[in-house]
Amino acid sequence: MNRTTVSPVQARTDVASPAPAVEPAAATVGASAQASAGTAVGADADLVRAVRRRGLGLAAGAAIWAGSIFTVGSNPDTVVGITISDLGALPFQAGVMGLLGAMSLTGAVGRGRGARVVIGIERVLLSLAMLWTVLHGAFPAFRDATWLAVLDAFWPLSMLGMFVIGIKVAVGGRWRGLARVWPLVAESWAVVTVPSFLLLGAPYSDWIGGGHLLLGYTVLGLILARRTALVLPRT
Repeated sequence: MNRTTVSPVQARTDVASPAPAVEPAAATVGASAQASAGTAVGADADLVRAVRRRGLGLAAGAAIWAGSIFTVGSNPDTVVGITISDLGALPFQAGVMGLLGAMSLTGAVGRGRGARVVIGIERVLLSLAMLWTVLHGAFPAFRDATWLAVLDAFWPLSMLGMFVIGIKVAVGGRWRGLARVWPLVAESWAVVTVPSFLLLGAPYSDWIGGGHLLLGYTVLGLILARRTALVLPRT
């Protein structure tokens, strides 16, 4: 009589075990947290890049204007010299406009309505000063016009406005370390150099004016570009 032997089925070891199911609620919470974290990191990175770009623009603009002062002086007496002097100042003014943007983005003078008004007024003053720079530099026929002389007043007014903003940044303490004090150093340009123009004259006043630009605004731009963490809002 034949005997039949039945053996149990051997378990297979060459097939991976199925992954445990993820609770839907846990998966949703995890995805939401990752999305939120990614958005926060992206926003901070965008702010850092924006401030750095403006810092580099300020540093370069101040260096260009300083170079024109060293080359033709601050008050040249030739048509070409005046054009170089004026248009050399335009990148600096654009850099200062960028500085105002960095201050606005980081809340350097506050986040309230008063801070927005202060920044807005300075932008208007600086825009009118830039208009004078373009017209006076690019159109020699306009240089003796009375209306252009009136527009010229916005140059010193814009620099005086930046000096006031520098004081607010230093007192407010929203920027920290060197970034807190250096705007006041940079924005004392008119306070330091205008008297030197009146008392010393060229070439001493030119070296003071150009040197102050490099020491003040160029260094401030590099602080924004290289030490950006000093101006970012506290978290």
